[in-house]
Amino acid sequence: MYAVIMAGGRGTRFWPRSREKKPKHLLDIVSAKTIIRETVDRILPLITPENIYVVTGQKHSRALIGQLPEIPRGNILIEPQGKNTAACIGLAALHIVKKADDVMIVLPSDHAIADSDRYLSLIKAGAQIAADSDALVTIGIKPNGPQTGFGYIERGESAGRVAGEEVFRVQSIREKPQYEQAREFVASGRFYWNSGMFIWKASTIMQSIGKWLPALNEGLREINAALGLPAEAAVVRRVYRKIAAVSIDYGVMEKADNVFVLPGDFGWSDVGSWDALWEISAKDENGNANIGGSEITVADSAGSLVYSPGKLVALVGVHDLIVVETKDALLICRRGQSQDVKKIVDTLESQGGKKYL
Repeated sequence: MYAVIMAGGRGTRFWPRSREKKPKHLLDIVSAKTIIRETVDRILPLITPENIYVVTGQKHSRALIGQLPEIPRGNILIEPQGKNTAACIGLAALHIVKKADDVMIVLPSDHAIADSDRYLSLIKAGAQIAADSDALVTIGIKPNGPQTGFGYIERGESAGRVAGEEVFRVQSIREKPQYEQAREFVASGRFYWNSGMFIWKASTIMQSIGKWLPALNEGLREINAALGLPAEAAVVRRVYRKIAAVSIDYGVMEKADNVFVLPGDFGWSDVGSWDALWEISAKDENGNANIGGSEITVADSAGSLVYSPGKLVALVGVHDLIVVETKDALLICRRGQSQDVKKIVDTLESQGGKKYL
């Protein structure tokens, strides 16, 4: 069994902590460990370091090697440019198939999970399904509300139980909905949040890419012919320049008819924003979350998140704020609007504020 960890994102919604050279998965946001360190540690009970691949960009490869010294350097796969998840997964599958046609678990690098034992139970059930069939398996998260920031998976009929877990055929995969549609999804009881976690045999996903994404498949064939040769890096660069950026959800999962979902309930969060971090953080009796070793004192203040290591932050008569201080920047925003932090990053890019990125 192999694991592929996708570590190509920037995490711009965690500015000013996340930067071009230090994206979200390289930050110690949820605990004293970086998020990618937690992701690898979580899967190690099932998969040896020699069978773990990490796909990332050139800018972050050295930091990842430092974070994950037990992962062989040849298992840190470099994408010359980000082309979404289909290319990332296809590139990793090429390397795995050369070793063995085995089960391949695909994981995002930057999610938080509270109940690791429950998570591993579902992974093992999904691996058993994939090993015994040509199924494309995904883990759907039981929703606790009508979130519009996630895609949704609609379950169809039950396909029975595997390793004690009920598995369903997937009826449809939906893009991020508007709020009213998200409410309908959740109220129906048939929908799960799309976690971006996938389980399948390496050969199964390669066959699916060949069927549904022929242009990408042709590029992967070029790369495959060059694997292990001196020209490999140059071929990867050439192929990546010409292939389209397509997600595996849109490119394969929405089209295939052999897709199954395992419902998951293990304290999952995509930690997609400062708001999401407030949701999963410990809070005082007034709902204030103090993270990163900050000190806070409050008077008539509630519902805020503060990150300002080494400084005392006093909150007086304010509610529902996010306050984040780094060496060179200070972010203050209303809690509930931290998804818009990306707009600040876009503004800095357009106005020449590269030193803050």
